[in-house]
Amino acid sequence: MATTVTSKGQVTIPKTVREHLGIVPGSQVEFRRAADGSVVVERADGTRPPSRFAKLVGSAGPGMTTDELMELLRGEPE
Repeated sequence: MATTVTSKGQVTIPKTVREHLGIVPGSQVEFRRAADGSVVVERADGTRPPSRFAKLVGSAGPGMTTDELMELLRGEPE
């Protein structure tokens, strides 16, 4: 994804990147050079947005007890 540099040296961070990093108006970002020479954009506060999996933790509710699950799998006792 490419973007154009203005005469003032400014660029617009693409929406997908802002959403991925959790960057909102007023956020500070940091640019650093990686060992391979590439440039990395990070949030200056060092936090990262939760992963899509972390967002789901606890969303399924308490679930069944072990006894309820075993009864469901084995059927009614004879």
